[in-house]
Amino acid sequence: MDRKISDSLKQWKKTPHHKPLLLYGARQVGKTYSILEFGKRHYKNVVYINFEANAEAARIFKRDLNPSRIIKELAALSGTTILTNDTLIFFDEIQVCEQALTSLKYFCEDPTDYHIIAAGSLLGVALNREHYSFPVGKVEMCTLYPLDFEEFLWALGKRELSELIRDAYRSGTQMALHDTALDLYRLYLVVGGMPGAVLEYKERQDFDLLHAVQKNISNAYIADMAKYAAPAETTRIMAVFRSIPTQLAKPNHKFQYRLIKSGARANLYESSLNWLKESGVVLICTRVKEGRLPLSAYGESSFFKIYMTDTGLLCAHFGIPAHVILQKSSQLDSVKGALTENYVCFALLVNGYTPYYWESPGNAEVDFVVQNKTGGIIPIEVKSSENVRSKSLAHYIDQYHPEYAIRISTKNFGFENNIKSVPLYAVHCINE
Repeated sequence: MDRKISDSLKQWKKTPHHKPLLLYGARQVGKTYSILEFGKRHYKNVVYINFEANAEAARIFKRDLNPSRIIKELAALSGTTILTNDTLIFFDEIQVCEQALTSLKYFCEDPTDYHIIAAGSLLGVALNREHYSFPVGKVEMCTLYPLDFEEFLWALGKRELSELIRDAYRSGTQMALHDTALDLYRLYLVVGGMPGAVLEYKERQDFDLLHAVQKNISNAYIADMAKYAAPAETTRIMAVFRSIPTQLAKPNHKFQYRLIKSGARANLYESSLNWLKESGVVLICTRVKEGRLPLSAYGESSFFKIYMTDTGLLCAHFGIPAHVILQKSSQLDSVKGALTENYVCFALLVNGYTPYYWESPGNAEVDFVVQNKTGGIIPIEVKSSENVRSKSLAHYIDQYHPEYAIRISTKNFGFENNIKSVPLYAVHCINE
């Protein structure tokens, strides 16, 4: 599968005297595959060390953190000659070996130009533990997410369609293959972007088998909760995780602790929610009280919405049969908006934005508000159908006079009354 992370990895390799790269990402998003594929294409050889599977490798780092000694012993362990510019050293599941993580600082300071990438499935969770010595300022950091819709099209062999979508977005002209693209968007909602699920669908196109793969991934997340958290904390994390469909089924989708269980309070479940966020399972979208620059200054952390990183896993979590989405059944009306918002929130995050939502004292609400690279504050209204009337967006525009607004829906491309119409299948283009 072609992944956009490849461009970032190639740029990292080209940068002279670059720091070690630390790659974040949830379990099974394709970190190991992407890095190994990159290494095989752009280096003479790859030294792959998985600390979860190789206890002997972890012992190499216990004596001291001298880069020269570590390199010699890794070369002996792997039976590979490590070349300064032509060998990729890949530390996988680095959260298992605290000393290996700390060693990245010394590799950064070492004049020998070793090329090192480290990754871990629960790296965000592990780094929150106090005993980890994080190499602050000594590593570059990057995050790999599930496939976005454009990568999904590539995986299905529809690269030409993805190029037509980008061309239409840039020119603002209508897409002739609008209905085809919408059908593929709905398919993406069902399949999601987890590489294992995409591959299963591509090879067999059997939704029962797809659902089994998605349930296995969800079960792996639950197993991680039990493995990497204390028993009492595990119970709370699982309670938050299981409450996600209930949270999103509400009309306003705002997170409410009382929906986890009767009497639940933030002081007891806040760390559990943060565990899910740091592990890459969920996304948090915070409310802003003003649509002004900088947005982060107006965030209200006590008010937020929670989404799942992957729409396919969310559909499996909801227990929604694939045909209900693919055939545009009215049975889905109660959660259609939640699925659509979830998809858009993820797409904005992958595009490099920090998504917020805005709410006025009079209950007007704009689904997302983002700050672009030039400092512009852009309101984004999301509709799951062609019904695009929105008093809330009009209220926001009257109050803050943004340069322009974006409305995402099933309608084709267009621009009217300073509102840019973007079809649901083109959200990944908004970063242009």
